[in-house]
Amino acid sequence: MENLVEKILSLKKEKDAVIVAHNYQRGEVQDIADYTGDSLQLARIVRELPNKIVVVAGVYFMGETAAILSPDKKILIPRIDASCPLAEMITVEDIRKIRREYPDHAIVTYVNSTAEIKAESDICCTSANAVNVVNSLPQEKIYFTPDRNLAQWVKKHSSKEIKWWDGYCPVHRRLKKEDVISLKRQYPDAKFVAHPECEPEVLELADHVCSTSGLYPYARETDARVFIIGTEEGVIHRLKKENPDKEFIPASEKLVCPNMKKITLRDIYLSLKEEKFEIKIPEDIRLRALNAVEKMAQIS
Repeated sequence: MENLVEKILSLKKEKDAVIVAHNYQRGEVQDIADYTGDSLQLARIVRELPNKIVVVAGVYFMGETAAILSPDKKILIPRIDASCPLAEMITVEDIRKIRREYPDHAIVTYVNSTAEIKAESDICCTSANAVNVVNSLPQEKIYFTPDRNLAQWVKKHSSKEIKWWDGYCPVHRRLKKEDVISLKRQYPDAKFVAHPECEPEVLELADHVCSTSGLYPYARETDARVFIIGTEEGVIHRLKKENPDKEFIPASEKLVCPNMKKITLRDIYLSLKEEKFEIKIPEDIRLRALNAVEKMAQIS
């Protein structure tokens, strides 16, 4: 592995490239990255970088999001088959049907979606700013896609009428309230932190609900010494590095995303060496998707 790391670093320097990795990636992939973060964080970082070649260690829609914001850069994704089941649970025709059936609703789309779905939406949101985005809109009626659990979390914090698409993250869905109750009994002083993609009955048990970007400062700034982590286990790698004196316990051993874990150091090496797989988005779709993302940025 050490030799592979050296090869990646050498190629990166030779090509003046940069590597960004999502918080759910393998630990060794996060360690080789220049930046780690959630999908929108990474896309915004990429836009500000001078480097023209960027390897995005994440699922496909994350590469798309970076390409939406940085059309002047070559955006590479190491595994073309690293998909997101949540993002694939809704199609363009589904969105168009929603617009026909609910013409007075603003369509708010979670960034965990394809470029085509973003392009058909009125505005995007993240798990961190979804409540603010929805509450800021002039429309009183909202149709939220594609994640039903994030939609229900927003509904709890908004007076607006909210309908939602019946999509979900298969990984977060695996976490059951019984898992959390059992761990809370085992670690009575622990703080249970949950991602809003979890089921509502799980979120009811949380001491804190936040996105992955909100998880790290919460762990640093909270006095608790033990945390039960209700999101994909990849976040624990960085949490331990940043807080060596604290304990982080996965809320379930099932909180592993097989698509995120497809990417290996060898995949990153080959992606850099052969400059594959490049994300290309038709310009009309990119511009409309960019509009939905930039509307969100103006609010948040």
